[in-house]
Amino acid sequence: MAEKKVVALADKVDLYMSLLDSVPEIASKSNFGSAYTAINGNMYTIISKHGVVGIRLPEPERSEFLERYSTDLFRGDPSWPPAKEFVAVPDHLLEKTEALTPYLESSLRYVMGMKPKPAKTSPRADVEP
Repeated sequence: MAEKKVVALADKVDLYMSLLDSVPEIASKSNFGSAYTAINGNMYTIISKHGVVGIRLPEPERSEFLERYSTDLFRGDPSWPPAKEFVAVPDHLLEKTEALTPYLESSLRYVMGMKPKPAKTSPRADVEP
């Protein structure tokens, strides 16, 4: 199967992938022009096609990150509502893998403790209703 294309700016995708590489247990996926990470159906990082990186964090890390880096909740698209548990990573911080790695590790631990989402099944074409 051909790898799906990520349409965000190449330099931001490279920085995002470098961040993911800082935690060996993480493997990225892609869909709809974005790269992301997920475990058991629970997404925990994403880079949107607009080049915005989001990391899912539990409290109190989420509030601390928002205040410390003067950022907002993640929006994959400017017209979308904010994702409640995701923080937007400021561009200048994306270059600082060492500063972000602890947040990425916290995000991974957080989603590993979540209930797996049920697998989606598609109807089979060869079965009549």
